[in-house]
Amino acid sequence: MSAQDTALIVVDVQESFRHAPYWDASELPAYLSRQQALIDGAKAAGMPIVQIFHVDTDEAFRLESGLVRTLDEITITPDVTFHKGVHSALVDTGLEAWLREKGISRVIVSGIRTEQCCETTTRHASDLGFAVDFVTEATLTFPMTHASGRVFTADDICMRTELVLADRFARIVTVEQALMPPSAAA
Repeated sequence: MSAQDTALIVVDVQESFRHAPYWDASELPAYLSRQQALIDGAKAAGMPIVQIFHVDTDEAFRLESGLVRTLDEITITPDVTFHKGVHSALVDTGLEAWLREKGISRVIVSGIRTEQCCETTTRHASDLGFAVDFVTEATLTFPMTHASGRVFTADDICMRTELVLADRFARIVTVEQALMPPSAAA
């Protein structure tokens, strides 16, 4: 596999999240740095870049809100953009057909939220036969409280996502590993 058959998928990196009740910017600076490095590296390598936006009935996620746009701190010029209304970027968006038309066999997944849309897209892509690299450091999530009252930190959630994806649905890689051919990153 090479840059010619690999695409970067940037999931839901959108201003909408700043207006969600669970928004927590504590992990944002590190995430922004790694997400931008991944985008810039993919562009430099000649990989197609796919941008996904989530739209639904929540006010901040409605197209009319003006918030369904790239986070202000991120610079991206995608080759194609899709809108989704569910967790997987591959459901009713045209993304799978676009990837197949372009001869893509490997996808790199990044974006917001680690355990929701990024993880779901990863599992779905794997089930469709794509090789998947999951770049946890280029994903962002927020603390969550379990029904028992236990708070799971963003790190806890990322670790759990890596646990359930690794060697089943994806390779868990750093930005730098994602940008090199899979055989070199092994």
